[in-house]
Amino acid sequence: MQTAATILQSTFGFQAFRGQQAVIIQTIVDGHDSLVVMPTGGGKSLCYQIPALLREGCGIVISPLIALMQDQVSALNEMGVRVAFLNSTQSQAESETVINDVLSGQLDLLYIAPERINQRTTINWLQRCQIALIAIDEAHCVSQWGHDFRQDYLSLNQLKNDFPSVPRIALTATATRTSQAEIIKNLDLSNPKQFVSSFDRPNIHYTVVPKTDAKKQLLQFLTGHRDEAGIIYCLSRKKVESTAAWLNTRGLTALPYHAGLDAQTRAENQARFLREDAIVMVATIAFGMGIDKPDVRFVAHMNLPKSIEAYYQETGRAGRDGKPAEAFMTYGLDDVVQLAQFIDNSPANDSFKRHEKIKLDALLGWCEITSCRRTPLLNYFGEQKLDQPENKQQLSKCLYCDNCDNPPNTWDATEAAQKLLSCVYRLNQRFGLAHTIDVLRAKQTEKVSQFNHQQLSTYGIGVELSQNQWRSVARQLIVKGLLTVNSQQFNALTLTAQSRQLLQGKIALNLRQELKQAPQKKNKSEFKNGVSKQDAELWHALRDCRKALADEYGIPSYRIFHDATLMEMMETKPQTMMQLLRINGVGEAKLKNYGQAFLEVINRID
Repeated sequence: MQTAATILQSTFGFQAFRGQQAVIIQTIVDGHDSLVVMPTGGGKSLCYQIPALLREGCGIVISPLIALMQDQVSALNEMGVRVAFLNSTQSQAESETVINDVLSGQLDLLYIAPERINQRTTINWLQRCQIALIAIDEAHCVSQWGHDFRQDYLSLNQLKNDFPSVPRIALTATATRTSQAEIIKNLDLSNPKQFVSSFDRPNIHYTVVPKTDAKKQLLQFLTGHRDEAGIIYCLSRKKVESTAAWLNTRGLTALPYHAGLDAQTRAENQARFLREDAIVMVATIAFGMGIDKPDVRFVAHMNLPKSIEAYYQETGRAGRDGKPAEAFMTYGLDDVVQLAQFIDNSPANDSFKRHEKIKLDALLGWCEITSCRRTPLLNYFGEQKLDQPENKQQLSKCLYCDNCDNPPNTWDATEAAQKLLSCVYRLNQRFGLAHTIDVLRAKQTEKVSQFNHQQLSTYGIGVELSQNQWRSVARQLIVKGLLTVNSQQFNALTLTAQSRQLLQGKIALNLRQELKQAPQKKNKSEFKNGVSKQDAELWHALRDCRKALADEYGIPSYRIFHDATLMEMMETKPQTMMQLLRINGVGEAKLKNYGQAFLEVINRID
C-alpha cells in the first residue's frame, strides 16, 4: 500500500518531507479543511498533490492563471501523474475529453480556473464524480486586501454547500494575520487547521537603495548576475519597454512583458524565459504569479511596489531552488507620489484607499530603516521568532541584507528638517519637492524667478546639503509623519500636526545618512552556486546534457532537473541507477526517462 512517504520518493524524487508538509498532508487525507501559508518555494503544491494521490477520486485544484495550470500539469506529467486542466485555451472536444476522463476515474488531478468552477454546469458534472479534495491555490486572491484580487474567488464559498464532505485546502505564500482570517471567512472553511510556516527566505539577500541614477544603479547590480535568469519589475509599460531595450544594448538578453503586449508576444517571451538560460524578464506586476522557474537568481525593482505583501510575493520568485539569490530595489519619492495617485484615482471605496495607503507607508518605512531588514519584514507577517533571546545573534546581524553588510550611519538632522519644513511653510504648502529643494539650495531657476521666491527668508539656507541628501531628508520626514504629499494639489508638500513640534524644537531628529557612494557589492562568488574549479567541467557537462534533453522534448530545462539536483549529482557522482534514485529530485519516471544520459556524463567526466 502506498503511503505519503513512498509517493514522495517514487513519484516526486524527494527523500524526506520539509517543515510541516507531512502533518498538512495527513490532515487533508483525514478529511479536514486547512489553510496553508508557506513561502514561495516551500513545497506548497505537494501538500495537495500527495493527498490527491492517496485519497479516492480526483483532486480539484483551483488555479487563477492559465500559465500556472499548464506549468504544473507539464511538471506532473513528467513524473507520471494522471493530470489535466480545463481552461479557455481548449476546444470543446478537448474539454469534453478531459471531463470524460474525470467522470471515468482516469485522472488523479484536475486544474481549473475559478471562473470555470463557478459555472453551474461544471458543478453539476463534478457532483457525479468522486472528488478527493478541493485545493484553492493563490488563496490571497480571496482577501479583499489581497494584491491579485479576482472577483470569482469570492464565490468559492459555495463549494462548501456543493461538496459538503470534500476537504478543502487553501494555499498562499503571502497572507498577514488579517488576510488569513479573511480567507477563512470568505471561503467558509469548516473549522480549518491552520499551518503558517516561517516567512523567512534566508537564501535571499535584500538590497534597497535610494534612486539617484536608476539605470546606472541597475547595471551595477547586474554586473554580478551576468549569464543568470532574473526578473526586473517596473511601474509602467513604457518603463518596461525602455528598460528592456536599454539592457539589450548592454549585452543582456532582456524581454518585455506587460498587459499592453499582444497575447502571442507575451506567450513567446514567457516561453523563452522558462526554457532558456540567462533570460532577463522586464515586466510589470502582470508577470510572475504562478511562474515556477526555480533558478531565478535575482529580482530587481526599479520602483516601489504597492505594499510589503506585493514586495514579498515578487521577490519570492527568486531562489525557489533554495540556492542564493538577490532582491534589489531602487526607489524615490516620485514612486510614492505615483502610487498614491493610483490609489486616489482608483474606483475603490474610501476604506480600501485608506488601507492601501497604510500599506504603502509601511513599505516606505521599511525601505528607510537603519537596522536589519529581515526582522521587520517577518514581523510584518506576525512572525516574531527572531526576537527570541536565543536568536539575538541572528537578530543583530542576519548577514544577508544591505544594512547588515554595511550598517548605515545616522546623523542629527533636526536643524536640516526644520529648514525643510520652514521652507515648505514659506512656500504656502503649494509646491513640490523639486522646487522646494531649488529654493533651499538657492537655485536661480525660471520657476524661482516667476514666483519671486529668491526673496523668501528660506532661500539659500540649505546649500550645505546636496539635492540627493535633501530628497533623503524629505522621504524620511514623510515616513515619520512629519511631512505629507498632497496628490490632489500637484504633489505639493504639506505640513502635518506633528510638524509644529519639530519646528518649535520640542523634539530632536536622527535620520539615516546617505552614502556618498554605493557600498561595495559582495563578491559574485558569494551569490553563485559555488562550483569549484575541479568540478566545473562536470557541472557544465550536466547542464549541457539537461539542455539537450530539454530541447529534444520541447520543455524547459528545469523540468528535467533543477540546479539543486544537478549540484547533488556533481557532489555525489552516482555510478548506478539506484544511486541516482537516491538524489533529491530524481523520481522513478525521471530516472527511467533521463537517468542513463546523466550517468553516462558523470562516468565520462569522472
